Amino acid sequence: MLRVKRPCEGVFVEEDTQSIISNNNSVFFKKNRNTVSSAPTDTAVDSTVNKDNSSFCSSSSNNDTSNSRTTMALGESNPPDIDEDLHSRQLAVYGRETMRRLFGSNVLVSGMQGLGVEIAKNLILAGVKSVTLHDERTVELWDLSSNFVFSENDIGKNRALASVSKLQELNNVVVVLTLTTELTTEQLSRFQAVVFTEISLEKAIEFNDFCHTHQPPIAFIKTEVRGLFGNVFCDFGPAFTVVDVDGEEPHTGIVASISNDNPALVSCVDDERLEFQDGDLVVFSEVHGMKELNDGKPRKIKNARAYSFTLEEDTTNYGGYEKGGIVTQVKQPKILNFKPLRAALSDPGDFLLSDFSKFDRPRLLHIAFQALDKFISELGRLPVAGSDSDAQKLISIVSDFNDALADDKLEDINPKLLRYFAFGARAVLNPMAAMFGGIVGQEVVKACSGKFHPLFQFFYFDSVESLPTEPVDPDDLRPVGSRYDAQISVFGQKLQKKLEDSQVFVVGSGALGCEFLKNLALMGVSCGSQGKLTITDDDVIEKSNLSRQFLFRDWNIGQAKSTVAASAAASINTALNVVALQNRVSSETENVFHDAFWGNLSVVINALDNVNARLYVDQRCLYFQKPLLESGTLGTKCNTQMVIPHLTENYGASRDPPEKQAPMCTVHSFPHNIDHCLTWARSEFEGLLEKMNAYLSNPNEYTNGMRNAGDAQARDNLERVLECLDRDKCETFEDCITWARLKFEDYFANRVKQLIYTFPEDAQTSTGSPFWSAPKRFPHPLQFSASDAGHVHFVMAAAILRAESFDIPIPDWGKNPTKLAEAVDKVIVPDFQPKKDVNIVTDEKATSLSTASIDDAVVIDDIIIKLERCRANLPPEFRMKPIQFEKDDDTNYHMDVIAGLANMRARNYSIPEVDKLKAKFIAGRIIPAIATSTAMATGLVCLELYKVLDGRHKVEDYRNTFANLALPLFSMAEPVPPKVMKHQDMNWTIWDRWVLNENPTLRELLHWLKAKGLNAYSISCGSSMLYNSIFNKFKDRMDRKVADLARDVARLEIPPYRSHVDVVVACDDDDGNDIDIPLVSVYFR
Repeated sequence: MLRVKRPCEGVFVEEDTQSIISNNNSVFFKKNRNTVSSAPTDTAVDSTVNKDNSSFCSSSSNNDTSNSRTTMALGESNPPDIDEDLHSRQLAVYGRETMRRLFGSNVLVSGMQGLGVEIAKNLILAGVKSVTLHDERTVELWDLSSNFVFSENDIGKNRALASVSKLQELNNVVVVLTLTTELTTEQLSRFQAVVFTEISLEKAIEFNDFCHTHQPPIAFIKTEVRGLFGNVFCDFGPAFTVVDVDGEEPHTGIVASISNDNPALVSCVDDERLEFQDGDLVVFSEVHGMKELNDGKPRKIKNARAYSFTLEEDTTNYGGYEKGGIVTQVKQPKILNFKPLRAALSDPGDFLLSDFSKFDRPRLLHIAFQALDKFISELGRLPVAGSDSDAQKLISIVSDFNDALADDKLEDINPKLLRYFAFGARAVLNPMAAMFGGIVGQEVVKACSGKFHPLFQFFYFDSVESLPTEPVDPDDLRPVGSRYDAQISVFGQKLQKKLEDSQVFVVGSGALGCEFLKNLALMGVSCGSQGKLTITDDDVIEKSNLSRQFLFRDWNIGQAKSTVAASAAASINTALNVVALQNRVSSETENVFHDAFWGNLSVVINALDNVNARLYVDQRCLYFQKPLLESGTLGTKCNTQMVIPHLTENYGASRDPPEKQAPMCTVHSFPHNIDHCLTWARSEFEGLLEKMNAYLSNPNEYTNGMRNAGDAQARDNLERVLECLDRDKCETFEDCITWARLKFEDYFANRVKQLIYTFPEDAQTSTGSPFWSAPKRFPHPLQFSASDAGHVHFVMAAAILRAESFDIPIPDWGKNPTKLAEAVDKVIVPDFQPKKDVNIVTDEKATSLSTASIDDAVVIDDIIIKLERCRANLPPEFRMKPIQFEKDDDTNYHMDVIAGLANMRARNYSIPEVDKLKAKFIAGRIIPAIATSTAMATGLVCLELYKVLDGRHKVEDYRNTFANLALPLFSMAEPVPPKVMKHQDMNWTIWDRWVLNENPTLRELLHWLKAKGLNAYSISCGSSMLYNSIFNKFKDRMDRKVADLARDVARLEIPPYRSHVDVVVACDDDDGNDIDIPLVSVYFR
C-alpha cells in the first residue's frame, strides 16, 4: 500500500491507503516519499470538491504573477524552491524563471489513451504545479498497446483513475488529480493550459472559443494520433507573448574597430565568427573613445558578416574609437496572434512541415482528419481496420470536403493513403504517442512560460513508410484478443510475430534507454518465445536522473541503472524477455559481447551519451552487418540516424568538427570570457584537491616516473607535492584558513601584479602594436576584504575542502561567514614584490605553461631528496583524502570553490560573473536535457524499427531526423547511401567483409586475391606486418598459415569463441592503381 497525504481540516493526515476516492468520482493523489514543497501542500489544503463532481486546485492563485494579458496566468507568487540537484539538466534548458512559472501552472490532460498518458508523464517530470487527468471511459485490452501505466488488472476501470498512481510516482511534488465526469467550460478556467487527445470537433470548437476569449486566455491544444497519422493544433490566445523565441544565449562579439561613418562599420576580432543576423538589435559596452555607444540603447544592425556588420546610425560626430568594446545581441519578445479553431479550420495558414518530400501532405491530412470526425459523428464509431466499405465511405467524405474548397481544391486526394488512414484510425501506436507526447508536452511548457516559439498553429505528420512493404491481408489486421491488437490492426500479425521474436541489444539505460525500454515493451519487441532483449549500462542511478529517466524512483538511487530499468520494463509487459548487464560496451568486454552475441542480433539500439562509445558500437555493427538505430538529444534538440547494412552510410562516416579549445595561455593568463575562467578554475581544483595521493601510495614508482619525464611539468608536479606535504601541510582548521587566504592572495593579487608588471598597460608587441589589444583584457589585482561576501565564501569553501583532504574536523563556526571572517583577519599575508625576467607564456600554440630549463633534471633530483626527508617525518599510514569532483551535490562545497575561483578571476579581468548554477553547467560539463525531446527521439526511432524488423524496406523508405522543439523545427530526410567502390565486375561498400575459409596459407591468400585482379603488396594484422612484397624476409612466410602468423608475429591472442582472424590488405590493380578493398576475414576452424 502507498502512504499518501490526505487533506483534512487544514492539516495533512497520513493514511495507509492506495488512493482516496470520493463518492463524486474524483481523486486526489499525493505520495509522501520526500518533504513536499510548499506549493503542492498549499494546493492540497485549498483543494475543494465542487458541485460539478470534480476535485481541483484552488484557482485563486492563477493570476498572482500575471504581468500582462498574454502571460497565460503564469502561476502563484510563492512557488516552491527549485531542487537544483534534481532539475539541474532541465534548468540548463529552461532557466530558473521558466521553472518557477512551470511550478505555478495547472494543466488539464483529457483522454488517457497512450497519447494522453505520454503528455501527462512529460509534464509531471517537468514539474508543473498540478496535472488533472480527465477521462470518462474505461480501460480496454486494446489500450495496452500504447499506455505504459495500464495492466491487464486495470481492464474495466476508469482510465484516469487507473493512471493516477503510477503517474504520481514520477514526481511527488506535482499534484496529480483526476476528473471522471463530463467536462464543462467553467471547469477549464482553473487551468493555464488544457490538452485534448480524444474530442469531437464540435466540442473542441466550443471549448476553444471559451479558452480563446477567457481573461487571461487559456492555452488550448487539440491533438490526436490515428495509427501512423497524427496532428496538433495550438491556440494560446489572441495576443500571446513569446519571451524567448529560441532559448539560445544572446550572441556576443569583441569589437576591434568602429568607423566614424554613416552608416558605421563595426569590425570584430576574428577569435570567433559572429552569429548576428540582419535586423538584430545589439547593445555596446566597454567601448573606449566612442563612448556615445555605451548608453545601453539597442541599435539595429545590417550587412551582418562573419566578423563585421554596419550600424544604422551616423557616428561621424562621435568620439574616435580607441580600443575595447563588447557587442551583445538584445533578444526581443514576439507577439503571436493565434486564431481560434473555428476560424483556423477554414483558414489554417501555413502548416509546419516535417518532410519536404511530402510537401502537399498536410493539406490532405487537414481535410482527412475533419472527414474522420464527420464519419464518427454519422456512424457513432471509428472505421474498422481492413474494412473496405468503411475506407470507401471515409474517402467519399474527404472527396466532398475537397470539392467544397473550390479554388483551393486538391488535384489528388490519394485514395491509397486515405485507405491506410481509415484502417488505422482506431489505433494509438506507442511510437506515435511517444513522439507526439514529446511535441505536445513541450507546447504546454511554452504556453505556461512564454519560453520558446509555439507551434503556429497546425502540425500534421504521417509515417506510412513504416508499413510492411508487402500488402497486408485484411484478415491479418483483425484483433486476436491480445494486448497488441491495436498494433496488429495497423501492421498485421506477421510483423507482430517478427517484433516478438526479435533479438535486440539496447546500449545504455539513461533517459533514452528508459524511453526505449518502455516503447519496446509496449510494442511487444522481444516478448515472444524466440525473443530476447539485452540491455547494458555500467552506471548507477543518481538523483539528477529522476527528472528524465522515468523508470527510476528515488528509492532506486545508487542501484544499477540497467537492472532497475529492465525490472520496470518487465512490469509494463510481463512477457518481455529482458536481460540486464552492467558491462561497458568496449574492446575490453569482447569476452562478454562476443562474436556469437553480435551474430545473433536482429538490431542494435544506441542510447548513449558520448561519441566514443557510439563509434565503437558503430564499428561492431559495421563488422557484423547489423542495423544500428542511433539517436541523441541536447536540450530541446534531438536527432536520429538510421544505420542499415548495405543501404546507408555508417555513423562514423561523417563526424562533427571538434569543439574549438581556447589556447592554454588564454585560459591561464589572458581570459576574456567566463568560460575561460571556469576552465581555469576546474583545472586548479584538480591540481589543489584531487591528485594528492599518487606520491604517497607508491613513492618510488611516482618519483621514477617524474625522473624519466624530466621536463618542466614533472618539476611542477613534484613541487606541488612537496608544498602539500611540507610548507602547506595543515594540522588544524586554522591552518586550512591560512592556506585558503594565502591562495586567494596568490591567485587574485600576486599573480595579477606579476602579470601587469611583466606586461604593463602600455606594453607593445614586437611589431609595435598594443599588447593589451582585443581580445585581451587588462587585469586588476583584488584587495581582500572581509566585508565582501564573495571573498569570504571562497576562503570558507576552500578551507573546508582543505580540512577534508587532511581529515581535520571542521568546527561549527567554520561554516559561519561572520566568525570565519574574524579568523581570516588574523592571517598574516606577506608582502609581494614582482620579479624581473619572469617568463609568462603568450604563444597560443604552446601546450605547457611550464618553462623548460636545462637544469630541470637537477631540480627534480633535489625535490625528490626533500620529499624523501619530508616523508620520513610522516607517520607510515599517513594519507591525504583526495577530493573527487562531484558536481551534483550542492552541499559538498566543490562547486563553491570552483565558482569562487572563476568569479574572483572574472573580477580581475572585469568579466561578468555567474552564479553557482551557471558555473555548474559549464565547469561540470552538464549536458542540457529534458524529457520531451527524449520522448520524441525514441518515438521516431521506433517508427524506423518497424521498417528494420520487416526487413524489406529500401533506403528511400527510411528517415533521419533533426528536430528542435524550441523553434519548432522538424527536418526529415533519407539517409545517405554508402560509398560504392568498384573493381572490374565487383562492387563493394564499407559494409562488406571478404571471407576466406579453410585456414589458408599466406601464398593461398595472395593467389585468391590475384584471381580477383588484385596484387597485394602489404598484409597486416593489428599493428604488425605479416607480408610486404618489397622485403625478401617475408618470402619465408609464404607457406605458413595466416592464422599462425597472426598468433606468432602479431602476438594475437585468439579467444576460444573466435574462429577467424582479420587482416588488412593493401593492393593495386594491374595498372598500378591503389584499390581500397574490404577487411579480409581468414577462418581457420
